[in-house]
Amino acid sequence: MLKEPEVTLQLAIEHGLTEDEFNNICEKLGRIPNFTELGIYSVMWSEHCSYKNSIALLKTLPRKGGKLLVKAGEENAGLVDIGDGMAVAFKIESHNHPSAVEPYQGAATGVGGIMRDIFTMGARPIASLNSLRFGSLKDARTRFLVDGVVRGIGDYGNSFGVPTVAGEVYFDECYHGNPLVNAMSVGLVKTDSVASATSKGAGNPVMIVGSSTGRDGIHGATFASEEISAKSEAKRPSVQVGDPFTEKLLLEATLEIIKENLIIGIQDMGAAGISCSTTEMSAKGKSGMKIDLSKVPLREDGMTAYEIMLSESQERMLVVVKKGNEDRVKEIFEKWDLHCEIIGEVIDEPKLYIDYEGKRKAEIFPHHLVLGGGAPVYRREFKKPTYLKKTKSFKMTSLPEVENIEEAIYKVLSSPNIVSKRWVYEQYDSMVRTNTVVGPGCDAAVVFIKGTQKALAMKTDCNSRYVYLNPREGAKIAVAESARNIVCSGGVPLGITNCLNFGNPYKPEIFWQFREAIAGMGEACRAFETPVTGGNVSFYNESPDAAVYPTPVIGMVGLIENLSHITTSYFKNEKDLIFILGEDFEELGGSEYLKVVHETVAGDSPQLNLDTEKQLHERLLFLIRNKLIQSAHDISEGGIVSALVECSILNRKKMIGAKVIIPVKTRSDFSLFSESQSRVIVSVKKSDRAAFEYYMLRQKAPYRFLGMTGGKQVKINDEITLPLSKLENIYYNTLSQIMGS
Repeated sequence: MLKEPEVTLQLAIEHGLTEDEFNNICEKLGRIPNFTELGIYSVMWSEHCSYKNSIALLKTLPRKGGKLLVKAGEENAGLVDIGDGMAVAFKIESHNHPSAVEPYQGAATGVGGIMRDIFTMGARPIASLNSLRFGSLKDARTRFLVDGVVRGIGDYGNSFGVPTVAGEVYFDECYHGNPLVNAMSVGLVKTDSVASATSKGAGNPVMIVGSSTGRDGIHGATFASEEISAKSEAKRPSVQVGDPFTEKLLLEATLEIIKENLIIGIQDMGAAGISCSTTEMSAKGKSGMKIDLSKVPLREDGMTAYEIMLSESQERMLVVVKKGNEDRVKEIFEKWDLHCEIIGEVIDEPKLYIDYEGKRKAEIFPHHLVLGGGAPVYRREFKKPTYLKKTKSFKMTSLPEVENIEEAIYKVLSSPNIVSKRWVYEQYDSMVRTNTVVGPGCDAAVVFIKGTQKALAMKTDCNSRYVYLNPREGAKIAVAESARNIVCSGGVPLGITNCLNFGNPYKPEIFWQFREAIAGMGEACRAFETPVTGGNVSFYNESPDAAVYPTPVIGMVGLIENLSHITTSYFKNEKDLIFILGEDFEELGGSEYLKVVHETVAGDSPQLNLDTEKQLHERLLFLIRNKLIQSAHDISEGGIVSALVECSILNRKKMIGAKVIIPVKTRSDFSLFSESQSRVIVSVKKSDRAAFEYYMLRQKAPYRFLGMTGGKQVKINDEITLPLSKLENIYYNTLSQIMGS
């Protein structure tokens, strides 16, 4: 066996630790760590595992209340009570850096990892979502990344057998060198069958189950805690390789041992592998473990203790079994043709002893390694970015008026950020398991809960341009739009999970963005009573060119109490009446129109009044539950024109045009492309108009009659005529034409 290198400060720095952190480790141990211990500390104290630069701020978010069954960060995923003895588990995580280097496997293993977080809770995954960001599609490298990421998500999810029901895809030059790949999973579990990621009970056996261990993914956690650079291509070994068919077997075996009540606790081996699962489970249970790495099934020869502890090979779990149940657990895993080996036992002493080939390789305190324990907690310097002075000073009135408004409309509608992502989602199986009621394309996806009259609505959302221009307001809008989409689908928002994608936190301007976004998110979550169930922070999203726009992606789940309340975005009938709820303030800061037509990202983000937004939700739910509206679609990117077009063509089987009068406040382009918040387009049967307007008038709520559905075109203000046939071609074929298929 190779002799371990002598540990020095320089070696610690090469592992991503600072001098102060290295000295801290030496102080905690009372000695210099050996090479294996250094590796364990480096991954556990990495940004990806320890949240050392974010946890102080994350704790300011609303992390309890509502129908939450576990506090944020307490378990592998968030858990919310939905009644009838059932709970929904959900979480979102990033796999940005691996996907930048190896897009197919990076995205695939992102899906696999988030699924394991759900079923280690005892929940069966029922839906998958994602949020993807790439550079300009004019660039060949971007198209390569898009193709690889989408295939990776599709192949893994389709093979695993969970429908991919919703998501978002944005394109902007800021993501050129650092794409964002955020994966979300949603599952269902009986409230009396929830599993915990804990270890306790001296003498209880510790088992590793699932796939064998190789060298893939070593230092994946630290790789995710540094900026993307030219050297990243050499770090392909840090990208894990996934096997969805093995994961499917692991799912069934895991749910079986949980159902039979054979275990104390279980945790996925994600970032940091065995190092993470042994230390976190032990720390949570205030216990320790004796582990013999010689018992770990390996698929490569000559692996060292360091490599085994840090490997991030996929489809593996650590299980603490109730003593006496070892044979039954082995029997279940053997039935599913999976490895299941006892590699150690729980001890009362709060210490982790790691042996390999008869030699002691590590002796450390789990508590010292984990978030909430001895892992470092930092409060970084922050400074308002200088670019905001320039963007805020931009005057919208300085924009030249467009000569041809129809041409401008077609240009905006042709933006890759506006057009249908059909080329993407048709590579996903959105109907497997037959629970999907509303799939990709509408405001939110809706999944039926079998055996009930209930359904879950789910959505991911974030307009990163808004956050770039105004981090606090932009983050509030991300939460509000997610909630608005849930409500437009007939649901009541329950809670959020977040994936916070930012640049290098050691740069004061980046950390200011992060602080502001956290503050805005907290405000919105308190207003909507949607606590943060957990999530992920992804820092260091920078290439040599620049940092990405701050992108706090919000994943939200809502409950639809009765299937009759499910509402979709598109017009249903000819000669229905079209109304808009809410007010327009001609806000173009960060808008798609400004970017596409004037090639500018400037101004302030739209402003959001949380009370106004919440009242809109309440009114929409009343209208839906009393069957006073036929459809509901929120106004977002591209303004009211984009929303109207989508209402007309989202249902390709029955496209219905519209004739409307949109009031112009100052200029046509300002009113048509404004992205003012808290606005929704609804359609109403003529027979329901009186009841609809009576309710809105009693509420003293802002609304306006726009016109009527019907015909084969969208006609605006008697001067703009948009044929449905042309709109359909632009909307559904642009992305596939760009991607060359």
